[in-house]
Amino acid sequence: MSFTTIRMGVGRVVLVAGILVLLFIPYLLWGTGLKTAHSQSLLRAQFSVEQHKAGITPVRAPVAPVKKGATPPQVAPTVADPAIGSPVGTIDIPKIGLNMMVVEGTDEIRLQEGPGHYPATPLPGEAGNAAIAGHRTTYLHPFYDLDQLVPGDPILVTTAQGAFLYSVLRSEVVLPTDVAVVDPTPTPQLTLTTCNPRYSASQRLVVHAALTASALAHPTTPVAAVATSKPSHHAPPPPPPSKNWAVAILWGVVVAGVITAVWIGAGMTRSWTRAGILTGGLAIWLCVVFLFFQSLAPLLPASY
Repeated sequence: MSFTTIRMGVGRVVLVAGILVLLFIPYLLWGTGLKTAHSQSLLRAQFSVEQHKAGITPVRAPVAPVKKGATPPQVAPTVADPAIGSPVGTIDIPKIGLNMMVVEGTDEIRLQEGPGHYPATPLPGEAGNAAIAGHRTTYLHPFYDLDQLVPGDPILVTTAQGAFLYSVLRSEVVLPTDVAVVDPTPTPQLTLTTCNPRYSASQRLVVHAALTASALAHPTTPVAAVATSKPSHHAPPPPPPSKNWAVAILWGVVVAGVITAVWIGAGMTRSWTRAGILTGGLAIWLCVVFLFFQSLAPLLPASY
C-alpha cells in the first residue's frame, strides 16, 4: 500500500469525521425536537383520554387574577401524583409562546419528552410549591426564553383538577446544587427551573410565580391551605438510564460501513450510474447517522 493511498484514506476519514461533528450540532439543537414532538403528541392524546374517562370537562382559563384584598383563589385538593412518565397537564406561557404538555418526572428520559414535574413537590394548583423543570436549548427547548419573564407575566397550568393562573413574582440564578428553590412555601406557588446560561449547565435559572386565580373542575370550599411537604404516596422516580456504549459503537460501525460501501460502489461504476448511487447512498447514510446520533446523545453530559 503506497503512502499516497494511506494519505487519501486518512483524509477521507478526517473529512467524514468533520462532517459528522458539524451534523451533530444541529441534531442536538433541532433534531432532538423530533423525539419531543412525538412524545408531546402521545401525552396530549393520553391526557385527553384520561379526562374523558374521569368525566372531566376541560375548564376555561381564569379570566383575571384575584384583586388585592379579595378572597385567595381556591387550591386543588392534594392527590396522588400521576405515574412517572404520565401527563400532568398543560403549561401555557403567552409571553414566550409556550404551550406544552407537562410530564411527571424530571429524569433524563422525561425531560426529553417535555417539561417535567418534580415528583417531590405538589401538583400545580395544589397548596405549596409546585415545581417544573425544562430544557433550555434542546428537545424543543421549552424554556429557551424563560429569562424574558418579568414580574406580572401570566403562566397558566391546566391539569385534571382545573385551570390555574400564576403571576410571575421574580427570577433568580442559582447553582445547580441549590435545591432550596423547590422547598415548600406557605402560599400556592409555581417554580420553573432550567439551565443557565444558554448552552451551559453551570447555573440554574429559576422563575417563581404565585397562584392568582383558579377554576376548579370540581369546586370545593375556598381554602388558603399551607402545604409543608408532599405526601410520599407516589412511586420514586426510576434510576437514570445506563450508558449503552455498545449500541452507539454498533451504529458508528454501521455509519462507517455505509459510507465505505457507497464510496467503493461509486468508484467501481460508470459515471452515468455514479450519481444515482451517491444520491441513494447519501439518503441511507443520513438515516443511519440520525440513529447513530440518537444513541450517542445520551452518552454525553446532560443536555441543556
